[in-house]
Amino acid sequence: MTQDDDELDSLVRKRIRALRVAQGWSLEELADRAHLSQSTLSRIETGQRRLALDQLVTLARALDTSLDQLVETATEDVVSNPMIDGTHGLMRWPIKAEPGMTVVRQRMTNPPPDSPSRLRAHTGREWLVVLSGTAILLLGNRRFRIETNQSAEFPTMLPHAIGAEGGPCEILGIFDRDARRGHQRGEGAGNVTHPSQ
Repeated sequence: MTQDDDELDSLVRKRIRALRVAQGWSLEELADRAHLSQSTLSRIETGQRRLALDQLVTLARALDTSLDQLVETATEDVVSNPMIDGTHGLMRWPIKAEPGMTVVRQRMTNPPPDSPSRLRAHTGREWLVVLSGTAILLLGNRRFRIETNQSAEFPTMLPHAIGAEGGPCEILGIFDRDARRGHQRGEGAGNVTHPSQ
């Protein structure tokens, strides 16, 4: 075994124990759920027994996680720097999410567009929460003022745009695959950006 293999092995064992403890389960409870003996599970957690793939699959299911998550290693940077879009007064922090969903933290400084023709519509659904400041959501013919800690959810088939009011605001936006696709298609077309880009 290489040093990397040893580190992964140790990490997986610690993860199994931590997930068990987080659920408030004893060795016996998890062993029952995973159809293993209590002594086998104890030896797995303490490193006295080799990790077998079939047991890892069973343990992942019993712990309500996936095998991928159980053996995942931190290969990417933990700390990220924002992407700055000075043209639109935006600062974005991409955040990982479940497959099909995208989460973006964004700092906005520009107000929403003053022309209804600059609103965009596309398939999908979006949800956002204002982390600080005040955001303005233009949705069809309506204008919504969203304060810190308030949220909004809307279908993106309604023409929409988002901007800041009275100074910078930070928004956390979550949107489905269709909504993300709609914004990616519009990025080069001079359309108004908002938290889901």
